[in-house]
Amino acid sequence: MPTVKNQIAIDALNTIMELELAGVVKYTHYSLMVYGFNRIPIVSWLKANAQESLDHAHKAGELVTLLGGHPSLKIGALLETENHDIGAILVESLTHEKEALDAYYALLKIAEGTSVLLEEYAREMIVLEELHQDEVNKMLRRPGAIESFKE
Repeated sequence: MPTVKNQIAIDALNTIMELELAGVVKYTHYSLMVYGFNRIPIVSWLKANAQESLDHAHKAGELVTLLGGHPSLKIGALLETENHDIGAILVESLTHEKEALDAYYALLKIAEGTSVLLEEYAREMIVLEELHQDEVNKMLRRPGAIESFKE
């Protein structure tokens, strides 16, 4: 991969890493703020998402070092609505996941035709993020609803 393109890929991977680390913090926070009858399964799901975000951040960081870069110590935006209703938490989660998906698509565009490794990584992560978005979208639907959730 050419040097200029290499730095662009490193920057994109660092952005992904920062977003995924923000996901760790957000999902951990959300897991602490769930109350009510369905708390246990929802908390377990949120904790699993925090771990998945950490794994994704680690993978992005490994690719940064593979390319000779320095992994970012930054964390993506941590805005909170202060609304801890499970529906609001899921909407915030969906918004976060869309931002991460956009970052993976940006990396794919950078990698196309120049790095099979980064292309395959980006594609794999896009599949995972799109499936995760679908899962959250289905959680936001009213029981019996067929159409996708719209904010």
